Amino acid sequence: MKSFSTIIMLLLLGCSISCTAQKKEAISTTEIAFLYNTDSLLHHVRILSSDVFEGRRTGTTGALKAKDYIVSKLQKLQVKPLVENYEQSFSFSSRKKDYQGVNILGLISGSDYPEKYIVISAHYDHEGIKNGQIYNGADDDASGVSAMLAFAEYFQKHQPKHSVILAFFDAEELGLQGSRYYVDNTIVPLESIKLNMNMDMVSRNDKNELYITGARDNEAFKNAIENQDTSEGFKFLMGHDGKDGKQNWTFSSDHGSFFRKGIPFLYFGVEDHNDYHRPTDDYENIHPEFYKLVVQNIISLFTEIDALNL
Repeated sequence: MKSFSTIIMLLLLGCSISCTAQKKEAISTTEIAFLYNTDSLLHHVRILSSDVFEGRRTGTTGALKAKDYIVSKLQKLQVKPLVENYEQSFSFSSRKKDYQGVNILGLISGSDYPEKYIVISAHYDHEGIKNGQIYNGADDDASGVSAMLAFAEYFQKHQPKHSVILAFFDAEELGLQGSRYYVDNTIVPLESIKLNMNMDMVSRNDKNELYITGARDNEAFKNAIENQDTSEGFKFLMGHDGKDGKQNWTFSSDHGSFFRKGIPFLYFGVEDHNDYHRPTDDYENIHPEFYKLVVQNIISLFTEIDALNL
């Protein structure tokens, strides 16, 4: 039989090991920046917004090239496909024209809540070629696509607690068609999707500010944002939700499709800039240092929310 003092020492040792493990599990915002390649983050934006992809308009050769590029990166990052070959095909008509679109869907299984899903999304399509000019869409939304690939790289080292679906939506610019199709054909039960985190235009802002829409009516998400230790000089702002006199972004991107189904969402985006939906939305006009901070802090916020049992 162990002496009382020995038992106390063993208990203290166990507490020390447990506390150390808990500290190791918590990753600071600064540490997150070292868990994915920031050079790759910028590289993907530069490639996807190059003239080779011809503005990535749904159904064009450029869009197919973008699809193949994203799928190849998911395979390299060992992200499992949610559907065969990652591809969820769909068709629709817009302005008396028929289109064929393709959503790209990857899956990372959760460690603690595998039957509950967080959908992280961005759209990979853009405006294509108009009047002989290529609309490359660097900020809109090659920036969101590359941020999702950074998430995939991060998940290689840190498995999420909830299962995560990485959804690269097509045809957002044609009326949220890809995300509309997805929420009607979700592969996993709709009620098991607990949150959509959508990124659309996240790579440029003169004030180092990024808006989050969708948090005001959810205390858990609101508290996570307010209590997050963000990077120095960077700020999350909650708004554009129809309650602050600003433009209402509730249906401005693919998160709107989730909202229509009653699924909570957090939308991350900057306010419109001079190159929005213009052929000048090129890689040279994004703000690389701001963009790095954005991705770093969104991943950090994800870890805070993922720790909750949604």
